[in-house]
Amino acid sequence: MLRRWYDIDRDLAVMDELRRRFEGLFGDTEYSAPTRLTGSWPRANLYDAGNSLVAILEVPGLGEDEIDIEVHQDALTISGERKVEGPEGYKVHRTERRPAKFSRSFGLPSKVDLEKTKATLKNGMLTVTLEKAAEAQPRKITVSTD
Repeated sequence: MLRRWYDIDRDLAVMDELRRRFEGLFGDTEYSAPTRLTGSWPRANLYDAGNSLVAILEVPGLGEDEIDIEVHQDALTISGERKVEGPEGYKVHRTERRPAKFSRSFGLPSKVDLEKTKATLKNGMLTVTLEKAAEAQPRKITVSTD
């Protein structure tokens, strides 16, 4: 049975759409160049602890030398690069974790004292504690009766 040309074109268009969706799902297969992670990676929680602001981020597999933390005016920026390298003396057989660069910025609700800011990395969790500036810390005001 003969098929019409537009039937074949329609079938090819469906196959091309399927190919594009798979490429979008799995991305490119080139693992050598670092990609740029956007959106919400690494995952983060931000808390107001009264006298300080605390940011906790999930950064599994990253070392302290692979993370940069900056505070500029009223924004906290955490950036870094995940490098994927095989152990010394081994050949890479399969790589599923891609090297990637990331950057996350968060607006700070109050001024912070940069001298008292500290960051710790433990078990893949980065904790950044930003002490609020003296003028931004909550104060208790006593009420007197006259």
